[in-house]
Amino acid sequence: MAFARKRLRPFHAEPPISPSLATATHGQILRTLIFVASALLLLAGVLHSTARAQGAPRGAAAESGFSTFVSGLWSEAQARGVSRQLFDQIFSGMTPDMSLLKHSSKQAEFVKPVWSYLTGAVTASRISQGQDMAKRYGQVLTDVERRYGVDRYVVLAIWGMETSYGQMTGGKNVVRSLATLAYGSERRDFFRNELLIALTILQQGHIGYGQMNGSWAGAMGQTQFMPSSFMKYAVDYDGDGHKNIWTSIPDAIASTANYLAGYGWRRGETWGYEVVIPSGFDFSAHEPQTGRSFPQWAGLGVRRADGEAMPSGGEASLFLPAGARGPAFLITPNFRVIKSYNNSQAYALGVAILSDRIAGAGSLAAKWPTGDKPLTTAQAMEMQRHLNRLGLDAGKVDGKIGEQVQTAIRAFQKRRGLTPDGYATVSLLEQMRSHR
Repeated sequence: MAFARKRLRPFHAEPPISPSLATATHGQILRTLIFVASALLLLAGVLHSTARAQGAPRGAAAESGFSTFVSGLWSEAQARGVSRQLFDQIFSGMTPDMSLLKHSSKQAEFVKPVWSYLTGAVTASRISQGQDMAKRYGQVLTDVERRYGVDRYVVLAIWGMETSYGQMTGGKNVVRSLATLAYGSERRDFFRNELLIALTILQQGHIGYGQMNGSWAGAMGQTQFMPSSFMKYAVDYDGDGHKNIWTSIPDAIASTANYLAGYGWRRGETWGYEVVIPSGFDFSAHEPQTGRSFPQWAGLGVRRADGEAMPSGGEASLFLPAGARGPAFLITPNFRVIKSYNNSQAYALGVAILSDRIAGAGSLAAKWPTGDKPLTTAQAMEMQRHLNRLGLDAGKVDGKIGEQVQTAIRAFQKRRGLTPDGYATVSLLEQMRSHR
């Protein structure tokens, strides 16, 4: 709440006494003064409460609470092998970066349509740089591809998506960021564990405290590993005794491939293809989770958009990121492996398309339905509530249109005799509002 500042009159002389005050009794004046004092105290209380609600009094109180948090962290750090000397060196004089809490609670105003996301992800510059990196690190990529079985172009695309090939790795100290988030964010337990792992990485000597920089959320290095992912999948490819994903590009490339292999990448298989769906196709018979062999898809009249033949082996499922009127894809289990890197369909598709473009493929054949108005976050949450009200499990109402929500949308579309493509639109929301 904002309070207008009262305009002050110029101070030339004492203001005249009001006629009512001049004739008032001593008791009346006293009662008036008491009333004014009470009103001022009440106003001060309102201002104090408003400031607290807006999170104003952080400073000293926040630092005091942070010191208590750090003190309580030591026993767990010690149990993980962190020395007292290192612990004290790191936390001596450290203060929390409370600005990070705004990031952790920030919510996008709109649910960005996939084509807008891809426009920023698959750029001409990123494609060109990826092709340059493919040449510069060709020998490393060849060896890593042989060791881990992961498509080199997918590794390059993740590198490009995460940090623009090392140009934007993040300028925040990872330990301070994680400590702040473990102290004050809503996901305290998650960040506390990541913080303790980060301390273990420092104890093992893979990187120095001053060089352990990354994103505001603690993702580190060329391909943005969280500390827990580093501990499981980081690789010392160059053999210098350190798993260095910050400045050793060979280590970062190998670590990313090892991560994807660890999540089940199928050697020798693609992520998928853009495809053309035949007219009259029965979408209701083909749920996205239903896998079919590529020859079976070809038998249903589905063909690759680039005109090439379908593979003779492997299986895939149908993916319609913008509904039946947008580009269609057959995605293999490797697409879900990409998605494990960042749990977002748009991200996984961005990596997939960027990898193809780096490898020399052309643009998508189909056009995106760019005339569709995107849902706001509030509208997406309303859609989830309607679906849950109708007994169609859309999960937690969080404004995120993920796979669970899309499954619920398809069920609603089937009830209404609509094309069950799982695509969330404003017009579909309007139908839900009227459906009882």
